[in-house]
Parts: sequence; structure tokens; C-alpha cells
Amino acid sequence: MSGTGEFEPSEARLRQKHATKWRHVPDDVLPAWVAETDFDLCPAIAEAIASVIDRGDLGYPDWTHEPLAVPFAERMAERHGWDLDPGLVRRTCDLVQAMQVVTELCTHRGDAVALHAPNYPPFLHALETMGRRPVFSPMEPVGETWGFDAERLDRAVAGAGVKLLLLVNPHNPTGRALTRPELEAIADIASRYDLVVLSDELHAELTFDGHDHIPFASLGDDAARRTVTITSATKSFNLGGMRTAVAHVGDERVRAAWDRLPSEMLGSHHVLGVEATLAAWRHGDGWLERQRAHLQAQRDHLVARVADLPGIELRSPDATYLAWLDCRRAALDGDAAEYFRSRARVELSPGPIFGPGGDGHARLNFGTGRAILDQIVDRITGSLASR
Repeated sequence: MSGTGEFEPSEARLRQKHATKWRHVPDDVLPAWVAETDFDLCPAIAEAIASVIDRGDLGYPDWTHEPLAVPFAERMAERHGWDLDPGLVRRTCDLVQAMQVVTELCTHRGDAVALHAPNYPPFLHALETMGRRPVFSPMEPVGETWGFDAERLDRAVAGAGVKLLLLVNPHNPTGRALTRPELEAIADIASRYDLVVLSDELHAELTFDGHDHIPFASLGDDAARRTVTITSATKSFNLGGMRTAVAHVGDERVRAAWDRLPSEMLGSHHVLGVEATLAAWRHGDGWLERQRAHLQAQRDHLVARVADLPGIELRSPDATYLAWLDCRRAALDGDAAEYFRSRARVELSPGPIFGPGGDGHARLNFGTGRAILDQIVDRITGSLASR
């Protein structure tokens, strides 16, 4: 590819950004770490934000109800066939805030929390800071994809007295989109042990051909009654800086405790964040589909190129723009991400920060243009060849 087009960003332009992905690396390092994309803003979102600015409309918002509740319900029904009550939707600034709130409301220090491993590093850090005991269900290679042992999870939950289960689906970092039977197995465990389930579904709209995203709370009445679903336009439209997300709080115990919190403890939605999210959900689907097609092509290209790298393995992700590289057979000196940072001048996310199962791995973000992705892989290839 020539490096031009809607999803072929200029490296020079990217290095002018203040966002953390490009800002926190030296000029000679190509970043492929934090989970944000490199693409220009969806035009519908840019127009919506410009309209607010043109009106000078950044005063206190006149929201008499949750402004994203009904749009969120409409989107879930349209895209996933999940009919939900907008009255159960609550505002939150972002995923990690919501996870911490739910953890605080339904567990105590010393309580056990179940989750897959490897897992999203801020979740692991929050559990450590909050004094909760993580109970891990390993994600393990199953043929050309990833899976987990539901019976092992069952035994772990029973033995540890788990109260909360954190579900990341699509899974970060492996990119696995869990199937209905897998989700039903988790739902059965949650029902039998009366678990609250917090379902992180931020990557749901970046699921590739042949795979479907199934909201956990859509599995049935029992799942809906015990699940807190968190989502936003953050990953699908790259709006992390807008600090705007929604929580569908299906569990009445959590909802009652949530509603007893002081009204501003959870902060307020960002005025521009609400307008951006509304524009994304109402007018951004064409752009989203073009981006998804580009990311799928990027994934396929990356899988083909990694197949030629000695000692590096990659199971093709079902969703997300994240690739979980298994570098254990490459016999690198030390941590894989540190090796590629020093030898290839490429910044990846270190596997160990994702918890058990992370050693010898690194996460690569392919949410960029083909020209930049090829530079990243070329540098990695050169670093392996020069040993």
C-alpha cells in the first residue's frame, strides 16, 4: 500500500498528537502499545463536536435524565438483539472507574474476584490496590485460537468463595470473542454461586467476519439480573479522551448501592463526549464498517507476516486491533517488549503486566496504517535476524 487513504495516517501527523500512544515514546520509536488507533476522527463525530464549539455550548448541560441511556438501548437492540430497560443505565466516565465502583460496592477487602488470565492490566492493578484476591481462569491455546476450562473455573470459584466475576469480551489481550456455549457455561457458574458479573464489552463493535459479539446480559433473565455491562464508543471510535461511558446495571443489589452514592461521586459525562458518542452511534456506522474492514485486513496481513518470524507465534484474533504475540520460542534476552524496544525501536505492551500467562509474550496494536504496520514488523524482523 502507498500509505495514503482514509486509514493510512501520516507518521509526521501522528507525532504531533498529544495523546499518550505517540507522545510517550522517543522520536525514533514506533509505538504499537496502548489500545488506541491512529486514524483521523470519524467525520460525523468531528462535525458534531464542531457544531457544539460553534454554538459556544460548553456550559453546564441541561440533562434531566441519562442522555445516553435510550441511544444505548436502541443500539444494543439493533446490533445485538438485546432488549434492555434504559432505566437501568447509569453514567460513568470510563471502564476502569465503573469496575472499581462495582468492586467496591459488592466486595470487601480480602474477597475473591474471578477473571481470565492474562487480562487487562488496569483491572489487575485495581484489584491489587483494593485488596481483592484475584482467582484466575487461564486462557490457553486451543488449536488456532484461545479457550478456557469451564470446569476448572467452576472449581476455582467454589474453592475461593468468589463474589464477583470480571468478564472481558472480546478478550484483551488475546482478541478472542467468546461463543454462546462458552458464555452460557460462565452464566451457569455465576448463577449457581450467585456471582455479580461485570462484563467489559468495549471492543464489541470490532468483531471480525465469522465471529459474533453476544452481550453477556442478553443470555437470559438470570444473566441480565446479575450483570453490570460496561461499554462506550472509546475503542470503536477512538474516544478515550472524552471520558464518556455507560453502565447497564442489571443487578438490583449493585444498582441500589450505586444509587445511594452521592450524586457527583462518579463525576459527570463530558459535554463533548456525549455529543461525540451520540454522533458515533447514530451516524457513524458507515465509517465504523470501513474501519473494521481495514482492521481485518491489517490482522490478516500481520498474521501472514508473523508466520515468517522465527520463534514468534500469533493466533489470529477474532476481534479488536490487538495481537498477542507468543515470543517464548524466540529465546530473547529478557522481556520480549524490552527486547523489541531496545533492539527494534518498537514499543509493545509487555506481557508480564497482563498477569499469569503473560511471561514471554507481548501485545502489538495493529490499529494503524499498512505502511506503519510494515515498518513495525520490518524492524522486529531485523532485530531477530541480527542476533
